[in-house]
Amino acid sequence: MSNPIPSLNALRAFVAAGRHGKLKDAADELFVTPSALSHQIRNLEESLDVQLFNRTKAGLSLTQAGELIYSDIATAFEQIGQAITRLGRKSQEELLNVSMLSTFAMRWFIPRLSNFQMQHPEIEVRISTSVSQVDFAREDIDCAIRSGRGNWPGLHAEYLFAESFTPVCSPDLAKYLKHPEELENHTLLHARLRPDDWHVWLGAVGAGEIQPHQEQMFETRNFAIQAAVDGVGIAIVDPSLVAEEIRAGRLVVPFPQTLADESAYYLVYPEKHASLPRIQAFQRWLLEQIGSQA
Repeated sequence: MSNPIPSLNALRAFVAAGRHGKLKDAADELFVTPSALSHQIRNLEESLDVQLFNRTKAGLSLTQAGELIYSDIATAFEQIGQAITRLGRKSQEELLNVSMLSTFAMRWFIPRLSNFQMQHPEIEVRISTSVSQVDFAREDIDCAIRSGRGNWPGLHAEYLFAESFTPVCSPDLAKYLKHPEELENHTLLHARLRPDDWHVWLGAVGAGEIQPHQEQMFETRNFAIQAAVDGVGIAIVDPSLVAEEIRAGRLVVPFPQTLADESAYYLVYPEKHASLPRIQAFQRWLLEQIGSQA
């Protein structure tokens, strides 16, 4: 019948004391008092019925019995530490940190996130939102979804889909909008990061000279969209960001003119990330989602 294995704490105390040769140094490593450490070692010796250390004024030294088991037990603890490290590394491989604009996250990405989780339950997606370009060398970000023209030096930019913009409003307001010139009787809603969209659109449809009844600026397009849903005024956005609101009838596209923007959405990441399985899976999924909405 095999002997019962002593407690891990007692074995760890034995290894620390054997490594340092002094109770105080070993106790400091384990964040316990020297007396507590000495007590654990005494209990271990009693349970094994063998003396493991010679105790002198100079400190501790392993007995022949102590030397017999020290190397194997110390190696076992080292292997446990390595296993835990590998587990942490594996967890990092299953974590995907993605940066994107808040409106894109709320209106396009998050409604589709459950689909990605169903296809890839092994990958945990963590979203961060920012209007700034990601500094991949300094930030813990794997990839980003950004709006632009695809010219980010040193980065791979995978084209997703083109941006466009058109007015949207509540069904109640749409009743009063037959021609773009009638927008001057209503409140136009702007987003701070897209301040020129209304000006460009009105100019393109021949209504650039109108003077709107009122204009209101919001920090993000997400706020402007919600204000449009609530009937505050008319927002101008990419229809792909409000597809669900349009399907549900909460928003209406009152005019047929939708302008193509010069920018598009891209999945952006450093070239060295291209071989990461989580990046490859995410990119394939994004392209599948975009293909299904075409």
